[in-house]
Amino acid sequence: MSVAVGSPSLTARLAVRERPKHRPPVMYQSWRDLLFLHWVVEPDIIQSTLPPGLHVDTFDGRAYLGVVPFFMCNIRPRFCPAVPAISNFLELNLRTYVYNDRGLTGVWFYSLDASQKLAVKVARTFFKLPYYHAQMQAERDLYNQIHYTSRRYGAQIDTLSRFRYAPYGSPRVAEPGSLEFFLVERYVLFAYDLERKKLFSGRVYHLPYLITEASVSVWSDQLWSLADFERPGRLPDHSLFSPGVDVDVFAIEAA
Repeated sequence: MSVAVGSPSLTARLAVRERPKHRPPVMYQSWRDLLFLHWVVEPDIIQSTLPPGLHVDTFDGRAYLGVVPFFMCNIRPRFCPAVPAISNFLELNLRTYVYNDRGLTGVWFYSLDASQKLAVKVARTFFKLPYYHAQMQAERDLYNQIHYTSRRYGAQIDTLSRFRYAPYGSPRVAEPGSLEFFLVERYVLFAYDLERKKLFSGRVYHLPYLITEASVSVWSDQLWSLADFERPGRLPDHSLFSPGVDVDVFAIEAA
């Protein structure tokens, strides 16, 4: 049975940024040119979608649902080199923020669309994550704007998502305790094995994100429909850009 705990402290949120001790990473990745779009959602709506053992995480009483397009680069297992044909692809995820019964904060993914079919299979098998294969394209124009499109294969509804975005302003690190920190400084993912009815967590380690404001001229909330949420139909409540981070990925374990 899930046991409710209070919202984690700032000390607990900072602790997950530390590199896990006595555990080697199983994989290395680079996440590049990330756009973070977030909408405010009623906490009760989010809580109703979570598996046993997870609690909706809030900032000033508000829950958030995020859409994040970005570039996955240089993906490789610990003892293998990157292979360009399969190590670089696009990813688009729909996510929210949670903590478990021990107060460990992290991300809950409703979906992760990727342009690399093998990556989808590996992530579903070894990380228990809801990955989907999608047709995706991205390019950068002469004005430093990223044009990004995604359409999931096999869905029963139109799944086209379009984004056009660019950074502006000076890069900075999110201030601990701020909304920016709450939204981007996440180092744990949670996954639920339906067959075993068991909650798992996975850790990542990277330097804190450098973030800037984001200029967003085209955006999509289409992923909401695919996860059975009512689309907000309004501009995102919050947007950020990050040039990216280099990431150490650790094996999942029981949460």
